[in-house]
Amino acid sequence: MRIGILGLGRIGAFHAATLSGLDAVESLVVTDPFTDAAKAAGERFGAEVVDSPEALLASGVDSIVVAAATDAHPALIRAGVDAGVPVFCEKPVARTMAGGTEVLKAVQDRGVPVQIGYNRRFDAGFRTARAAVRAGALGTLHTVRSTTLDPAPPPAAYIAASGGIFRDCAVHDFDIIRWVTGREVAEVYAAGGNRGAAYIAEAGDADTTAALLTLDDGTLAVVSNSRHNGRGYDVRMELHGFTDSLAVGLDDGLPLRSAEAGVAFPAGPPHAFFLDRFAAAYRAELAVFTEVVAGTRPSPCTVEDALEAGWIAEACTRSLHERRPVAPAEVRSR
Repeated sequence: MRIGILGLGRIGAFHAATLSGLDAVESLVVTDPFTDAAKAAGERFGAEVVDSPEALLASGVDSIVVAAATDAHPALIRAGVDAGVPVFCEKPVARTMAGGTEVLKAVQDRGVPVQIGYNRRFDAGFRTARAAVRAGALGTLHTVRSTTLDPAPPPAAYIAASGGIFRDCAVHDFDIIRWVTGREVAEVYAAGGNRGAAYIAEAGDADTTAALLTLDDGTLAVVSNSRHNGRGYDVRMELHGFTDSLAVGLDDGLPLRSAEAGVAFPAGPPHAFFLDRFAAAYRAELAVFTEVVAGTRPSPCTVEDALEAGWIAEACTRSLHERRPVAPAEVRSR
């Protein structure tokens, strides 16, 4: 198949490398407003380089991968669907939930699959955890703990446009909690603080947060996030049930030191970057997308799925600022 890639920044170039190594992919077509990035990708991967999204869609691609800036996502998703080709788009669907809702209205019931990039769904550990929960191996689930700690904060320009830590970081935790447990979030209570970069506070955001989620069956989920984790990139999940407990992310790259004498785990080196921690998951995600393009499976992460995680992020953001419990249904109705 022939796949077009729109956006050749860090993640777009990574996707180009991944796709060029998949047996199902015969050729790539790439475009980026920064022509040097597109030219470099063309030379590295033997891709055809075109000068616009319109030219890319007119070049006979079987599908597109959207790795452009967030503000471009809605128009590019809609353009792909209008052209009748399956679309893979990195999260978020749009910068705002209103924008995401407009995309959903435009693409639903069109018969063209759209897959949104929530890579943790393709990580082997999270998939094992989901299977264990769905099989009842843990018994009645009572507690979930989900963690995303970044080694250092992103630049000020990113923070100013990100929408906040719940919308650009914790949203991964919200999505994976829904996916692993099969439950919806009934209520959230969020707290946060600023312990580091002043520009984060100046943007009205927190650099360290905690959110307590009550799921619709009474299970409690605790989500911890921070922009400052000097030892590395820490993504984990714990699931505790009446029968058994299970953890995702307890490998030798875990960025923690044990205080117990004689304990050599984890052996290290710590995960330092999200592309390091989730390289295999990104490959699996795009391999599945080629199956979506081939028509052999439905989208594993739809626009609707992505918006559900987004509503939880909206509820947490409101809870943080108003210091009260918030139900996702409350923000969804506005």
